[in-house]
Amino acid sequence: MRVLHLNSGNIYGGVETFLATVAREADAAPYMESEFALCFEGRLSAELDECGRSPHLLGNVRLSRPLTVLRARRALAGLLQRGSFDVVVCHQPWTCVVFASVIRTAGLPIVLWVHMAGDGRHWLDRLCRLTRPDRVVGNSRFTAGAVSRWLSGARVEYVYAPLSLPRTSPTLAERADIRRTLETAEANVVLIQVSRLDALKGHRVLLAALGQLRDVAGWTCWIVGGAQRPAEVAYLRELRNLAHDHGIAERVRFVGERNDVPRVLSAADIYCQANTEPEGFGLTFVEAMQAGLPVVTSGIGGACEVVDGSCGILTPPGDVAALSRALRRLIVDRDFKERLGAEARRRPETLCHAPRQLHMMHAVLASVAAAPLATGHSAEA
Repeated sequence: MRVLHLNSGNIYGGVETFLATVAREADAAPYMESEFALCFEGRLSAELDECGRSPHLLGNVRLSRPLTVLRARRALAGLLQRGSFDVVVCHQPWTCVVFASVIRTAGLPIVLWVHMAGDGRHWLDRLCRLTRPDRVVGNSRFTAGAVSRWLSGARVEYVYAPLSLPRTSPTLAERADIRRTLETAEANVVLIQVSRLDALKGHRVLLAALGQLRDVAGWTCWIVGGAQRPAEVAYLRELRNLAHDHGIAERVRFVGERNDVPRVLSAADIYCQANTEPEGFGLTFVEAMQAGLPVVTSGIGGACEVVDGSCGILTPPGDVAALSRALRRLIVDRDFKERLGAEARRRPETLCHAPRQLHMMHAVLASVAAAPLATGHSAEA
């Protein structure tokens, strides 16, 4: 079966990690030939190139510039005529809005793969209803439930993301080298957050909680993630100022974007991401657990399917005091931290074992390819 995955490609986050993993683990699913088409070149296109799965480039698209949309649609139409694909997967509503009409005209099944659990009120969600997909796949039970409420009548399923096993385990020397690079003492407890610079990821809450831990010696915080859009530049500046205002600027490292996230995680001790809004799934939590880190996050959304009391701590969203208490316990009680970390290391296999998850993906997509296509447009708007 030949599958074409469509994505914008202009930013890098959980969606792009998912697609890079599908490319990287292709040998684990020889029955499913995956190709990729992107609008923008960037980190994702570079990673696909490295995997030997160079993407088809459709051209930069700005919805505010109709000619760019038309050019990209023509490029996709030509690709679909040449490609003999069995099914096309649109990752996120934006891609479906831009390209669903072309896919429908080509007579191919449309799968909308949703990675974030919105409420359907965003204008992209509303436009997405105009050309109803043949199947919707969420990245968690939570996401699937949310989509079912705003895309009524659609058949919705969920599949957890595949995650590659680490190729090698970093040595103690590599761990020490990363810490030296980030000006962190080897004996310190390192708290880390890896995410886009988006306010819903809870950076403000984390910094406020750490401000209440000024009296606790021996910790450092690494905030990993670079500014990818102009608004994120301003947000990063705000976070630096907040660290200063909370009196912890010398203990917080703003690391920027890294392409060696597994290595950086392996040099840390505790993962914390205090979301103020739900994650659809939270692949970064699984990556952290794979590195043996206990996870502290908000008890909302897909995180509740990933993290439980055996491998981490869930706190109420926005509750600075509760987050501070959880982090204090993990920093001070090393035995507790180690117990949670040991269980965390076992959990990714249960959730995201790559061959199993790719098999599940294939089963869903093959069933779509074999089914009658949806007809025309939805009456909803």
